[in-house]
Amino acid sequence: MGQEYLSDSCPKTGRGNLPSVVSITYNFQAESRLHDGARMALPHIFDQTWPDPSKLGTDSKSASILLNEAKETFASQLGVRSDEIHFLGEPNLGFHLGILGLKQEHLNFKYGATDRMAAFVIASSLAQSQELPSDQFGQIDYSTVSNSDLVAIQLCNRETGVIQENLPTNFGASFIDATACGTRRALPENWDVALWDSRSWMGPAGVGVLAISKKARWKNPLPHLDGKISPGPASLPLIITSAIAIDSWVADEKNLSAKIAEINKQIKTFLASEISQCKVIDGQAPHLISIIFDGVDSQHLITRLADLGFAIDAGSACSAANMKPSHVLAAMGLSTTGNIRLTIHHATTFEDVSALLSALKKVVSELRN
Repeated sequence: MGQEYLSDSCPKTGRGNLPSVVSITYNFQAESRLHDGARMALPHIFDQTWPDPSKLGTDSKSASILLNEAKETFASQLGVRSDEIHFLGEPNLGFHLGILGLKQEHLNFKYGATDRMAAFVIASSLAQSQELPSDQFGQIDYSTVSNSDLVAIQLCNRETGVIQENLPTNFGASFIDATACGTRRALPENWDVALWDSRSWMGPAGVGVLAISKKARWKNPLPHLDGKISPGPASLPLIITSAIAIDSWVADEKNLSAKIAEINKQIKTFLASEISQCKVIDGQAPHLISIIFDGVDSQHLITRLADLGFAIDAGSACSAANMKPSHVLAAMGLSTTGNIRLTIHHATTFEDVSALLSALKKVVSELRN
Protein backbone atom coordinates (compact mmCIF):
# COMPACT_ATOMS: atom_id res chain seq x y z
CA MET A 1 0.00 0.00 0.00
CA GLY A 2 1.27 3.45 -0.82
CA GLN A 3 2.20 5.98 1.80
CA GLU A 4 2.22 9.77 1.81
CA TYR A 5 4.37 11.72 4.25
CA LEU A 6 4.05 15.20 5.64
CA SER A 7 6.86 17.66 5.18
CA ASP A 8 7.57 21.11 6.55
CA SER A 9 6.60 22.55 3.19
CA CYS A 10 3.22 20.84 3.14
CA PRO A 11 0.55 23.33 1.98
CA LYS A 12 -2.06 24.52 4.47
CA THR A 13 -5.79 24.82 3.98
CA GLY A 14 -6.97 28.41 4.15
CA ARG A 15 -5.38 30.35 7.00
CA GLY A 16 -5.49 27.48 9.47
CA ASN A 17 -2.81 25.00 10.39
CA LEU A 18 -4.51 21.89 9.01
CA PRO A 19 -2.32 20.26 6.34
CA SER A 20 -3.93 19.42 3.03
CA VAL A 21 -2.17 16.04 2.95
CA VAL A 22 -2.48 13.53 5.77
CA SER A 23 -0.35 10.53 6.61
CA ILE A 24 -1.54 7.21 5.21
CA THR A 25 -1.07 4.17 7.45
CA TYR A 26 -1.37 0.47 6.85
CA ASN A 27 -5.16 0.29 6.78
CA PHE A 28 -6.92 -2.65 8.41
CA GLN A 29 -9.94 -0.61 9.48
CA ALA A 30 -13.44 -1.13 8.07
CA GLU A 31 -13.29 2.15 6.14
CA SER A 32 -11.29 2.37 2.95
CA ARG A 33 -10.52 5.09 0.45
CA LEU A 34 -12.86 5.60 -2.47
CA HIS A 35 -12.31 3.11 -5.29
CA ASP A 36 -9.77 4.47 -7.77
CA GLY A 37 -12.14 3.98 -10.70
CA ALA A 38 -14.77 6.14 -9.04
CA ARG A 39 -12.27 8.67 -7.71
CA MET A 40 -10.84 9.38 -11.16
CA ALA A 41 -14.34 9.95 -12.53
CA LEU A 42 -15.33 12.43 -9.80
CA PRO A 43 -14.57 15.69 -11.67
CA HIS A 44 -16.65 14.58 -14.64
CA ILE A 45 -19.44 13.30 -12.37
CA PHE A 46 -19.81 16.59 -10.51
CA ASP A 47 -19.75 18.47 -13.80
CA GLN A 48 -22.63 16.38 -15.18
CA THR A 49 -24.88 15.95 -12.12
CA TRP A 50 -25.51 19.48 -10.88
CA PRO A 51 -29.06 19.74 -12.33
CA ASP A 52 -32.18 18.42 -10.60
CA PRO A 53 -33.08 15.26 -12.56
CA SER A 54 -36.80 15.74 -11.80
CA LYS A 55 -37.01 19.06 -13.68
CA LEU A 56 -37.39 19.83 -17.37
CA GLY A 57 -34.53 20.95 -19.56
CA THR A 58 -31.66 19.34 -21.43
CA ASP A 59 -29.25 19.31 -18.50
CA SER A 60 -31.84 17.86 -16.14
CA LYS A 61 -32.71 15.20 -18.70
CA SER A 62 -29.06 14.18 -18.89
CA ALA A 63 -28.90 13.97 -15.10
CA SER A 64 -32.06 11.86 -15.09
CA ILE A 65 -30.51 9.46 -17.58
CA LEU A 66 -27.46 9.08 -15.35
CA LEU A 67 -29.68 8.39 -12.34
CA ASN A 68 -31.62 5.70 -14.22
CA GLU A 69 -28.38 4.12 -15.42
CA ALA A 70 -27.14 4.05 -11.82
CA LYS A 71 -30.32 2.28 -10.75
CA GLU A 72 -29.84 -0.33 -13.46
CA THR A 73 -26.25 -0.86 -12.31
CA PHE A 74 -27.29 -1.41 -8.69
CA ALA A 75 -30.18 -3.64 -9.74
CA SER A 76 -27.81 -5.86 -11.72
CA GLN A 77 -25.20 -6.14 -8.97
CA LEU A 78 -27.61 -6.49 -6.03
CA GLY A 79 -30.13 -8.83 -7.61
CA VAL A 80 -33.22 -6.60 -7.38
CA ARG A 81 -35.40 -4.65 -9.81
CA SER A 82 -34.39 -1.11 -10.70
CA ASP A 83 -37.85 0.21 -9.77
CA GLU A 84 -37.44 -1.30 -6.29
CA ILE A 85 -34.37 0.82 -5.54
CA HIS A 86 -34.34 4.00 -3.46
CA PHE A 87 -31.37 6.08 -2.30
CA LEU A 88 -30.76 7.47 1.17
CA GLY A 89 -28.36 10.20 2.23
CA GLU A 90 -28.09 8.52 5.65
CA PRO A 91 -27.77 4.70 5.40
CA ASN A 92 -28.89 4.09 9.00
CA LEU A 93 -32.22 5.74 8.18
CA GLY A 94 -32.89 2.60 6.15
CA PHE A 95 -33.33 0.55 9.34
CA HIS A 96 -36.16 2.79 10.50
CA LEU A 97 -37.78 3.11 7.09
CA GLY A 98 -37.49 -0.59 6.38
CA ILE A 99 -38.54 -2.07 9.71
CA LEU A 100 -41.19 0.44 10.73
CA GLY A 101 -42.55 0.55 7.19
CA LEU A 102 -43.17 -3.22 7.33
CA LYS A 103 -44.52 -3.24 10.89
CA GLN A 104 -48.22 -4.00 11.02
CA GLU A 105 -50.36 -4.29 14.12
CA HIS A 106 -50.66 -8.07 13.88
CA LEU A 107 -46.90 -8.62 13.36
CA ASN A 108 -44.44 -9.13 16.21
CA PHE A 109 -40.96 -7.71 15.59
CA LYS A 110 -38.13 -10.21 16.12
CA TYR A 111 -34.43 -9.43 15.78
CA GLY A 112 -31.12 -11.13 16.53
CA ALA A 113 -29.06 -10.58 19.68
CA THR A 114 -26.06 -9.75 17.45
CA ASP A 115 -27.90 -7.33 15.14
CA ARG A 116 -26.96 -3.68 14.66
CA MET A 117 -27.92 -1.35 17.51
CA ALA A 118 -30.47 0.31 15.21
CA ALA A 119 -32.62 -2.81 15.51
CA PHE A 120 -32.44 -2.60 19.32
CA VAL A 121 -33.45 1.06 19.27
CA ILE A 122 -36.45 0.32 17.05
CA ALA A 123 -37.46 -2.64 19.20
CA SER A 124 -37.45 -0.45 22.30
CA SER A 125 -40.12 1.75 20.72
CA LEU A 126 -42.43 -1.17 19.88
CA ALA A 127 -44.87 -2.90 22.22
CA GLN A 128 -44.46 -6.22 20.43
CA SER A 129 -40.81 -7.17 20.02
CA GLN A 130 -38.53 -10.06 20.94
CA GLU A 131 -34.75 -10.51 20.90
CA LEU A 132 -33.69 -13.86 19.41
CA PRO A 133 -30.70 -15.52 21.12
CA SER A 134 -27.35 -16.30 19.54
CA ASP A 135 -25.26 -19.42 20.06
CA GLN A 136 -21.51 -19.36 20.75
CA PHE A 137 -20.82 -19.25 17.00
CA GLY A 138 -22.97 -16.18 16.36
CA GLN A 139 -25.83 -18.08 14.71
CA ILE A 140 -29.26 -16.70 15.58
CA ASP A 141 -32.02 -19.07 16.69
CA TYR A 142 -34.87 -18.39 14.27
CA SER A 143 -36.87 -21.46 15.34
CA THR A 144 -39.65 -19.39 16.95
CA VAL A 145 -40.22 -17.17 13.90
CA SER A 146 -43.61 -17.65 12.26
CA ASN A 147 -45.90 -16.00 9.74
CA SER A 148 -47.11 -13.67 12.48
CA ASP A 149 -43.65 -12.09 12.79
CA LEU A 150 -41.68 -9.31 11.15
CA VAL A 151 -38.08 -10.52 11.35
CA ALA A 152 -34.85 -8.57 10.92
CA ILE A 153 -32.13 -10.71 9.33
CA GLN A 154 -28.48 -9.68 9.33
CA LEU A 155 -26.73 -11.53 6.51
CA CYS A 156 -23.22 -10.83 7.85
CA ASN A 157 -22.13 -9.37 11.17
CA ARG A 158 -19.71 -6.50 10.59
CA GLU A 159 -18.02 -7.06 13.97
CA THR A 160 -17.31 -10.80 13.83
CA GLY A 161 -17.70 -11.68 10.16
CA VAL A 162 -20.27 -14.34 11.08
CA ILE A 163 -22.60 -15.20 8.19
CA GLN A 164 -26.05 -16.47 9.11
CA GLU A 165 -26.34 -19.97 7.69
CA ASN A 166 -29.89 -21.13 8.52
CA LEU A 167 -32.20 -18.28 7.61
CA PRO A 168 -35.91 -18.45 8.40
CA THR A 169 -38.31 -19.07 5.54
CA ASN A 170 -41.63 -18.79 7.37
CA PHE A 171 -42.43 -15.23 8.44
CA GLY A 172 -44.92 -12.45 7.89
CA ALA A 173 -42.35 -9.95 6.60
CA SER A 174 -38.57 -9.62 6.48
CA PHE A 175 -36.03 -6.81 6.68
CA ILE A 176 -32.57 -7.78 5.36
CA ASP A 177 -29.47 -6.01 6.68
CA ALA A 178 -26.81 -6.39 3.98
CA THR A 179 -24.75 -3.37 5.07
CA ALA A 180 -21.67 -5.43 6.03
CA CYS A 181 -21.58 -7.96 3.20
CA GLY A 182 -22.37 -5.76 0.20
CA THR A 183 -22.44 -7.95 -2.90
CA ARG A 184 -20.60 -10.84 -1.23
CA ARG A 185 -23.89 -12.38 -0.12
CA ALA A 186 -27.05 -12.70 -2.22
CA LEU A 187 -30.46 -11.81 -0.84
CA PRO A 188 -32.61 -14.70 0.37
CA GLU A 189 -35.38 -15.55 -2.07
CA ASN A 190 -38.27 -14.35 0.11
CA TRP A 191 -37.28 -10.80 1.10
CA ASP A 192 -39.38 -7.67 1.57
CA VAL A 193 -36.97 -4.79 2.29
CA ALA A 194 -33.16 -4.83 2.05
CA LEU A 195 -30.50 -2.27 2.94
CA TRP A 196 -26.91 -1.79 1.72
CA ASP A 197 -24.18 0.70 2.59
CA SER A 198 -22.12 2.15 -0.27
CA ARG A 199 -18.91 1.84 1.75
CA SER A 200 -19.05 -1.96 1.55
CA TRP A 201 -17.97 -1.75 -2.12
CA MET A 202 -15.52 1.16 -1.66
CA GLY A 203 -18.17 3.68 -2.59
CA PRO A 204 -18.56 7.07 -0.92
CA ALA A 205 -19.98 7.47 2.58
CA GLY A 206 -23.44 9.01 2.78
CA VAL A 207 -25.16 6.68 0.30
CA GLY A 208 -27.56 3.98 1.41
CA VAL A 209 -29.35 1.73 -1.08
CA LEU A 210 -32.80 0.66 0.09
CA ALA A 211 -34.71 -1.93 -1.94
CA ILE A 212 -38.42 -2.36 -1.32
CA SER A 213 -39.86 -5.45 -2.99
CA LYS A 214 -42.92 -4.90 -5.16
CA LYS A 215 -44.65 -7.70 -3.24
CA ALA A 216 -43.94 -6.14 0.17
CA ARG A 217 -46.74 -4.64 2.24
CA TRP A 218 -44.71 -1.55 3.07
CA LYS A 219 -46.01 1.86 4.11
CA ASN A 220 -43.85 4.92 4.66
CA PRO A 221 -43.64 5.39 8.45
CA LEU A 222 -42.50 9.01 8.16
CA PRO A 223 -44.80 12.01 7.67
CA HIS A 224 -44.91 12.72 3.93
CA LEU A 225 -46.86 14.65 1.32
CA ASP A 226 -45.81 12.73 -1.78
CA GLY A 227 -44.42 9.38 -2.87
CA LYS A 228 -40.85 10.09 -1.81
CA ILE A 229 -39.33 7.46 0.45
CA SER A 230 -36.85 9.73 2.22
CA PRO A 231 -37.66 13.25 3.49
CA GLY A 232 -34.46 14.62 1.94
CA PRO A 233 -32.70 13.91 -1.36
CA ALA A 234 -29.54 11.83 -1.57
CA SER A 235 -26.59 13.39 -3.38
CA LEU A 236 -26.81 12.57 -7.10
CA PRO A 237 -23.01 12.89 -7.61
CA LEU A 238 -22.43 10.41 -4.77
CA ILE A 239 -25.05 8.01 -6.16
CA ILE A 240 -23.34 7.99 -9.58
CA THR A 241 -19.94 7.64 -7.91
CA SER A 242 -21.21 4.68 -5.88
CA ALA A 243 -22.58 3.01 -9.02
CA ILE A 244 -19.17 3.27 -10.68
CA ALA A 245 -17.54 1.94 -7.50
CA ILE A 246 -19.77 -1.13 -7.26
CA ASP A 247 -19.11 -2.11 -10.87
CA SER A 248 -15.37 -1.69 -10.38
CA TRP A 249 -15.35 -3.41 -6.99
CA VAL A 250 -17.22 -6.48 -8.25
CA ALA A 251 -14.74 -6.83 -11.13
CA ASP A 252 -11.84 -6.60 -8.67
CA GLU A 253 -13.44 -9.11 -6.31
CA LYS A 254 -13.49 -11.76 -9.03
CA ASN A 255 -9.72 -11.39 -9.42
CA LEU A 256 -8.74 -10.78 -5.80
CA SER A 257 -11.04 -13.01 -3.72
CA ALA A 258 -8.48 -15.84 -3.72
CA LYS A 259 -5.79 -13.46 -2.43
CA ILE A 260 -8.06 -12.24 0.36
CA ALA A 261 -8.82 -15.83 1.37
CA GLU A 262 -5.09 -16.62 1.47
CA ILE A 263 -4.37 -13.52 3.59
CA ASN A 264 -7.16 -14.56 5.94
CA LYS A 265 -5.53 -17.98 6.29
CA GLN A 266 -2.08 -16.41 6.82
CA ILE A 267 -3.36 -14.25 9.69
CA LYS A 268 -5.18 -17.12 11.42
CA THR A 269 -2.22 -19.49 11.06
CA PHE A 270 0.17 -16.93 12.54
CA LEU A 271 -2.11 -16.18 15.49
CA ALA A 272 -2.55 -19.87 16.27
CA SER A 273 1.18 -20.58 16.27
CA GLU A 274 2.79 -17.32 17.44
CA ILE A 275 0.50 -15.63 19.98
CA SER A 276 -0.77 -17.55 22.97
CA GLN A 277 -4.09 -17.02 24.71
CA CYS A 278 -5.90 -15.45 21.79
CA LYS A 279 -9.16 -16.50 20.22
CA VAL A 280 -10.06 -15.95 16.59
CA ILE A 281 -13.82 -15.87 16.10
CA ASP A 282 -14.78 -18.32 13.40
CA GLY A 283 -16.61 -15.94 11.10
CA GLN A 284 -17.09 -17.06 7.51
CA ALA A 285 -16.68 -13.65 5.85
CA PRO A 286 -13.22 -13.77 4.25
CA HIS A 287 -12.51 -10.06 4.65
CA LEU A 288 -13.29 -9.76 8.38
CA ILE A 289 -11.30 -11.20 11.29
CA SER A 290 -12.23 -10.67 14.93
CA ILE A 291 -9.69 -11.53 17.64
CA ILE A 292 -9.80 -11.59 21.44
CA PHE A 293 -6.50 -11.34 23.36
CA ASP A 294 -6.54 -12.45 26.98
CA GLY A 295 -4.90 -10.06 29.42
CA VAL A 296 -4.79 -7.15 26.97
CA ASP A 297 -6.69 -3.87 26.94
CA SER A 298 -7.93 -3.41 23.38
CA GLN A 299 -7.73 0.39 23.45
CA HIS A 300 -4.09 0.28 24.55
CA LEU A 301 -3.39 -2.27 21.81
CA ILE A 302 -5.04 -0.13 19.14
CA THR A 303 -3.21 2.99 20.29
CA ARG A 304 0.19 1.30 20.32
CA LEU A 305 -0.35 -0.15 16.86
CA ALA A 306 -1.51 3.25 15.56
CA ASP A 307 1.74 4.75 16.82
CA LEU A 308 3.55 2.19 14.67
CA GLY A 309 1.45 3.10 11.61
CA PHE A 310 -1.20 0.34 11.70
CA ALA A 311 -4.87 1.33 11.70
CA ILE A 312 -7.20 -1.31 13.13
CA ASP A 313 -10.65 -1.26 14.75
CA ALA A 314 -11.83 -1.97 18.27
CA GLY A 315 -13.86 -5.14 18.67
CA SER A 316 -17.13 -3.27 19.01
CA ALA A 317 -18.53 -1.96 15.74
CA CYS A 318 -20.45 0.73 17.60
CA SER A 319 -19.49 4.37 17.70
CA ALA A 320 -16.22 5.19 19.38
CA ALA A 321 -18.24 7.47 21.64
CA ASN A 322 -20.14 4.44 22.94
CA MET A 323 -17.86 2.98 25.60
CA LYS A 324 -20.16 0.03 26.35
CA PRO A 325 -18.75 -3.49 25.80
CA SER A 326 -19.60 -5.29 22.60
CA HIS A 327 -23.18 -6.59 22.76
CA VAL A 328 -22.30 -8.98 19.92
CA LEU A 329 -19.53 -10.75 21.81
CA ALA A 330 -21.61 -10.75 25.00
CA ALA A 331 -24.49 -12.43 23.15
CA MET A 332 -22.06 -15.13 21.97
CA GLY A 333 -20.84 -15.68 25.52
CA LEU A 334 -17.36 -14.38 24.74
CA SER A 335 -15.06 -11.94 26.51
CA THR A 336 -15.80 -8.30 25.74
CA THR A 337 -12.28 -7.11 26.58
CA GLY A 338 -9.12 -7.38 24.54
CA ASN A 339 -11.01 -7.67 21.27
CA ILE A 340 -10.00 -6.10 17.93
CA ARG A 341 -11.18 -6.30 14.31
CA LEU A 342 -9.14 -6.54 11.13
CA THR A 343 -10.57 -5.81 7.69
CA ILE A 344 -8.79 -7.16 4.63
CA HIS A 345 -9.19 -4.89 1.62
CA HIS A 346 -8.52 -5.51 -2.06
CA ALA A 347 -5.42 -3.32 -1.77
CA THR A 348 -4.04 -5.22 1.24
CA THR A 349 -0.75 -6.94 0.41
CA PHE A 350 1.02 -9.92 1.97
CA GLU A 351 3.81 -7.52 2.95
CA ASP A 352 1.30 -5.32 4.81
CA VAL A 353 0.02 -8.35 6.69
CA SER A 354 3.49 -9.62 7.60
CA ALA A 355 4.38 -6.20 9.00
CA LEU A 356 1.16 -6.04 11.00
CA LEU A 357 1.54 -9.53 12.46
CA SER A 358 5.11 -8.82 13.54
CA ALA A 359 4.02 -5.61 15.25
CA LEU A 360 0.99 -7.30 16.79
CA LYS A 361 3.06 -10.05 18.36
CA LYS A 362 5.52 -7.52 19.79
CA VAL A 363 2.89 -5.16 21.21
CA VAL A 364 0.74 -7.92 22.74
CA SER A 365 3.81 -9.32 24.48
CA GLU A 366 4.74 -5.88 25.82
CA LEU A 367 1.23 -5.16 27.10
CA ARG A 368 1.09 -8.50 28.92
CA ASN A 369 4.40 -7.92 30.72
